[in-house]
Amino acid sequence: MALLEIDNITKYYGANRILADLSLSVDEHQVVCLIGPSGCGKSTLLRCINRLEETSSGEIRIHGERITGPGVDLDRLRQDIGIVFQSYNLFPHMTVLHNTILAPTTLRNQPRAEVTDRAMALLERVGLARKAHEYPDRLSGGQQQRVAIVRALMMDPMLLLLDEITSALDPELVAEVLDLVRDLATRGMTMILATHEMGFAREASDRVCFLYQGRVHEEGTPQEIFSAPRQEKTRAFLRDLVKAGRL
Repeated sequence: MALLEIDNITKYYGANRILADLSLSVDEHQVVCLIGPSGCGKSTLLRCINRLEETSSGEIRIHGERITGPGVDLDRLRQDIGIVFQSYNLFPHMTVLHNTILAPTTLRNQPRAEVTDRAMALLERVGLARKAHEYPDRLSGGQQQRVAIVRALMMDPMLLLLDEITSALDPELVAEVLDLVRDLATRGMTMILATHEMGFAREASDRVCFLYQGRVHEEGTPQEIFSAPRQEKTRAFLRDLVKAGRL
């Protein structure tokens, strides 16, 4: 059974249809990259999986259990499905360490000393242990994004959603964040990434899904999508990236 199953979900904002009968499944330990033009529904899809947005129709299941519709414990759901945004969203009045230990100590009532040890180990792993007592405004964008990822990992999510996490970074900072994501992939973290980083999608993902007009227009292995796409819309999107020097 797939870890995540999405069946024919549709999402409207008013009269504007953002997702159109979209279906997708993700197996445990898979890394799936969502690519496509701006406005194709990548970020909305991630927000629907995490229930930050409500679907208009269709169903989403985790390990066969429905997570859309009424009667779902959203607090529990968001502990199991972590999400990291492009804008970091760290609490500016809290240190790096406090940002990372807040959720497990308050939502799960885990012992502070135990959580602190785990947070320091993760910060050490991403090269930020010495920044533990700094405030976010003293960190670079790449460092803040790594802290945001550590904060999500502190909840031991079964699924991690990454929404354009490098788009707000200066080019020289992109590599340090993608290196962390690569490390998570090698350790078996199940992830779905909405990304414009085609080199990363080509290198580190198990599957690539090209979204167009709110649907999964084409999906396959990185080799299939980037070297032999079947659909003309996919080919046109990739041609535009080549012309722009981004592929």
